[in-house]
Amino acid sequence: MSVWDDLVGQDRVVEQLTAAARAARATVLAGRTADAPAGNASLMTHAWLFTGPPGAGQTTAARAFAAALQCTSPDLDLGGVPGCGFCDGCHTVLAGSHADVKYVRTDGLSIGVGDMRELVMRASSYPTGGRWSVILVDAAHRLTESAANALLKGVEEPSPRTVWLLCAPSVQDVLPTIRSRCRLLVLRTPAAEAVADMLVRRDGVEPETARLAALAGQGDVERARRLAVDDQARARRLDVLRIPLEVADIGGCLAAAQRLVDTAKADAEALAETQDAKETGDLRAAYGATEGSRAPRGMAGAVKDLEKRQKSRATRTRRETLGVALLDLLGFYRDVLALQFGAGGPLSNEDQRQALARVAGQGTAENTLRRIEAVLACRRALDRNVDPLLAVEAMTVALRAG
Repeated sequence: MSVWDDLVGQDRVVEQLTAAARAARATVLAGRTADAPAGNASLMTHAWLFTGPPGAGQTTAARAFAAALQCTSPDLDLGGVPGCGFCDGCHTVLAGSHADVKYVRTDGLSIGVGDMRELVMRASSYPTGGRWSVILVDAAHRLTESAANALLKGVEEPSPRTVWLLCAPSVQDVLPTIRSRCRLLVLRTPAAEAVADMLVRRDGVEPETARLAALAGQGDVERARRLAVDDQARARRLDVLRIPLEVADIGGCLAAAQRLVDTAKADAEALAETQDAKETGDLRAAYGATEGSRAPRGMAGAVKDLEKRQKSRATRTRRETLGVALLDLLGFYRDVLALQFGAGGPLSNEDQRQALARVAGQGTAENTLRRIEAVLACRRALDRNVDPLLAVEAMTVALRAG
């Protein structure tokens, strides 16, 4: 299985990255650096920026490219495509254990300057395997201003055989000084048919289940996969899609808002229950602390830093859960609007046609547009750190008013 197989509906991007990986291999064989192109080596560069809508696969594409750069398949000498998926280079990159590939993803709300300075220092070293030192920064839009300036130094003064792979929702989310030094790749929203086909082939999902999950995923491949294989994810989506039918009175609005926020909080607590306990145990073991004994010197500060990161991760988990719920609501009202305008074609929520028709018949297109704006306003409020319950309550009341 090739490393490119998980990139659904991104043929143009795969073609560009494959050509760049070939050029990179030629550069290595010729003993040149990425910033000294010769022939088709100009297809390769030291910094890449992957952008696209949520779920399109920016990080998947970056990870596949990293694997292709480290690919050691013997078929390459016969003209094979870099990124075979079976060799030691591809396998270790995909498993996250390759010595020359650093994968950066914050559990918190931002990536700090300390972490980025450490990465820039790492980027100055020569790859241990003699190929490429790859630094993949997921969610580059979460860099603080100081961290972004530190990254700029690494991208501005590239080291030989170092490649930066940055992922962000859009090019506007990255500093102009950084994006001007990167080669831009824009991924598109994959077609529902392509996502459904992938679910059937890769996950063994029944065709009808795959079709409905692909439509409900609204172009987000991972979201579609979860809806296809995870009963809990499907149940939570259905719970969210009941909200438009439950906001007939103020009591229903407040109850729906409370349920939505409680679900997000439960998700964060479930993650903390397993991950936080393991991290704390690993930290105590690293300091040699035993149960009931006095904490070793320096451990108190480390525990405080860990608790801060865990709290930040819990906040992010709640936001992400609420964000998914709001996207489901947006998809619901977009389908309502399509029915009100008599648009043809499949809906994102085909399995909820009866509920959609009911809501569409109870109001006008103007009502639906105002409800869509209420959901978008809730998203903006959450981005501004408004209390989640207050933001969601304001949204559900606005949904009732239309």
